[in-house]
Amino acid sequence: MHDHLRRSGKAADENGCRLCPRNCGVKRDTGETGICGQTDRIKAARAALHYWEEPCISGEAGSGTVFFSGCALHCVFCQNKNIANGTAGKYITIARLSEIFQELQAKGANNINLVTPGHFVPQIREALIRAKEQGLSLPVVYNTGSYEYVDALRQMEGLVDIYLPDFKYMDAGLGMRYSHAEDYGKVAKMAVAEMVRQTGAAVFENGDENGLIKRGTIVRHLVLPGCVEDSKAVIRYLYETYGNTVYISIMNQFTPMPGLFAYPELNRRVTEAEYEEVVDYAISIGVECGFIQEGETAKESFIPAFDGEGI
Repeated sequence: MHDHLRRSGKAADENGCRLCPRNCGVKRDTGETGICGQTDRIKAARAALHYWEEPCISGEAGSGTVFFSGCALHCVFCQNKNIANGTAGKYITIARLSEIFQELQAKGANNINLVTPGHFVPQIREALIRAKEQGLSLPVVYNTGSYEYVDALRQMEGLVDIYLPDFKYMDAGLGMRYSHAEDYGKVAKMAVAEMVRQTGAAVFENGDENGLIKRGTIVRHLVLPGCVEDSKAVIRYLYETYGNTVYISIMNQFTPMPGLFAYPELNRRVTEAEYEEVVDYAISIGVECGFIQEGETAKESFIPAFDGEGI
């Protein structure tokens, strides 16, 4: 029997797992796998210093990033497919995950960065509680695709300092075509609202916006080829809803991955003109708090080797 659930509640009840909006109802605690591809045993593919996040997260020392295996969203253009589909990674206990957090702190990480953690919320919650009891003092980043239930996010309240959610699409058709989730926009709106409720406005080290973030929410939006108008809709919604309370990170690093034959419109990178149109729009409506990418960022160098380092 796994020692996963002390002080954290169960990930699955008699009706099966209901952690995320897929509601697949699988009894993960019996060894069955959900749409996320995982049982209730923690599986992770990499734990190391990561330098490719926003500057206020990576800084010079790097973000102490833990990449969890599995994902409930399964976007067709995913750049991390070998961990999203659960093929890469090693099984670890809650006790080991707690140790990993402390090891990353000892390596000088600026923060603990949990990547795609939603399907392991109860277990991660327990590991964080243990680590904090044993001296973990770094800010905790929750890095998510935003296909999350508010109730699951509330389990992390008081443990997460910084939310780093994607807001992929506003259009239901795009959500359905690229993530098999017609309700993505609706779900993401509710998830981001809960994240902002928990963190409030961004707080930076020594009050300097050029320094490391200590608390707050940064919403990422990856511009997709041919989807400029939807990108504008996402940014408009975020700005009209939150003003400059949240930071918006507009990314141009979309990289066409193998296997997109059924999605020919995605078999190219975002053009400079497309990206500039989205950025210019954000500026024109008043967005002041955010990040943009410059130069040639659509490279596979942003994708680390998921070889079990640090696990």
